[in-house]
Amino acid sequence: MSDLRSVHTEDAPAAIGPYSQAMVSDGWVFVSGQIPFDPATMEQVPGGIAEQTDRSLRNVRAILEEAGAGMDTVVKTTVFLKDMGDFTAMNEVYARHFGDHRPARAAVEAAGLPKGVDVEIECIARLR
Repeated sequence: MSDLRSVHTEDAPAAIGPYSQAMVSDGWVFVSGQIPFDPATMEQVPGGIAEQTDRSLRNVRAILEEAGAGMDTVVKTTVFLKDMGDFTAMNEVYARHFGDHRPARAAVEAAGLPKGVDVEIECIARLR
């Protein structure tokens, strides 16, 4: 039987539906899609795609750390963009958050994202 636990931190936005911020199973962390909401206000951060990507990845980082993982243990990410024209600006911020670590990634344009945001990011990571 595998272990299975949900992850919650006040340092990332609370789930806005019937799901967990992340789930941990058998040494893996599955982080739900993170949107650019400030966890203190549960409101979208001001600014464009760079600010939204930064906030989304800061939310991912907080959840990973709560779970016992980190950005350097991420194996795969999926980035959902409202407009693929924002890819370059998103990618610059993404690269800063991951440094030399290069997880596998998919980036797709989505017709609509939760709460009308421009970016949502999910990931899978290993526990430390």
